[in-house]
Amino acid sequence: MKFDTIIIGGGLCGLVAGIDLVRKGQKCLIVSSGQSALHFFSGSLELYGKDECPLEAVGNLGKEHPYAKLGADRVEELSHKVKPFFADLGINFKGDASKNHWRLTPLGVFKRAWLTLDEFASFPERKFPWKRVAVLNMDGFLDFHTSYIAAALEKQGVECKVAGISMPQLDRLRENPTEMRSTNISKALTGDVINTLAARINEKIDGVDAVLMPAVVGLTGCSDVIRLKELVDRPICFLPTLPPSVPGIRMQLMLKRHFQKLGGVYMLGDSVVSGNFCDGRLKSIKTVNHQDTEFEADNFILATGSFFSKGLVADQNGVTEPVFGLDTDASSDRGEWYRRNMFDAQPYMDFGVAADGDMRAMKDGVPVPNLYAAGAVLSGFNPIKEGSGAGVSVLTALHIADRLTSKPVSQNPQPVILNEVKDL
Repeated sequence: MKFDTIIIGGGLCGLVAGIDLVRKGQKCLIVSSGQSALHFFSGSLELYGKDECPLEAVGNLGKEHPYAKLGADRVEELSHKVKPFFADLGINFKGDASKNHWRLTPLGVFKRAWLTLDEFASFPERKFPWKRVAVLNMDGFLDFHTSYIAAALEKQGVECKVAGISMPQLDRLRENPTEMRSTNISKALTGDVINTLAARINEKIDGVDAVLMPAVVGLTGCSDVIRLKELVDRPICFLPTLPPSVPGIRMQLMLKRHFQKLGGVYMLGDSVVSGNFCDGRLKSIKTVNHQDTEFEADNFILATGSFFSKGLVADQNGVTEPVFGLDTDASSDRGEWYRRNMFDAQPYMDFGVAADGDMRAMKDGVPVPNLYAAGAVLSGFNPIKEGSGAGVSVLTALHIADRLTSKPVSQNPQPVILNEVKDL
């Protein structure tokens, strides 16, 4: 089975690359093992969170950083394409690459961000705009801590009214605390139930200027969120909860469905186990669920993520890329992998697949001409300390897709039907 491009990894990076490729006429396959980091999504994307002006900071990064390999001008060019890219899919963000704004964390603390979903709490300055707010939670939901949020805001002079909301549609979930999770709540709070939820919220907000509540609405689309905001009598802003992330799962579902609608093939619940190299190029791959089938392509994109998603594996012998045995940039001295102070920048976070300036993955010291590495699997950056994980994922995906679509593609891309696990 032949494709123009095969993408290994179905998270944010892989889906952005896939959508851009099929939009430009390529026949594209994504192989996804399952959940991605979007299930831990905070509602915001970060470009470079250590500085107020991320585009200015990019020019000062080390040469091994993915942004440095792209170049400052290219980073700026691509960053301005991201918000329109998502808006075309019905995913609306606030923010701009020229200056970071401030988002509110689940603990009521301000943190820099590049783009934030428009229903989330975010502000141009590090200052809360309202004097009195209602901090609401669903009764029995333990993954959202109103007391922490209220305490942090009260230190800034904000008067907080903390209250719970009881919904009969959640009674069954409350019988078992393990069932009272954000995704299950969101499945119950949909359709006509939004009217009841809005009425309960309006009962709690006399004398306040705005409402803060957990992001437990809108699992499969934005319509319930939009409707709730219209029905509540005060501005309402959502805050992230402990995982799983309702807006993150929604975002992944929307990206996946759009990719498939355009004709892309998405194999969910499958993993690549081997690759066939010929004359230094990757010719085809095999997967767990289709071991008798070779999937061939002109080009491949590795977007498997870092240690969390097993895109990288660490053991007694070192750090490896488990699918193709690609070269990795990682210290051979295990004592150099970490710092004893857990709040220090941990060196292992910089480990990843070695790539050249065109993002072609290295194998045995030589770039593989048709195998590209994108996102968290790349070496040379610390997504946690820098606040750059989403930026690297999205920008490298768009950059590689641009590069690949400058070459000839199949003249008649057609959807290919394969057995796959359905959406939950």
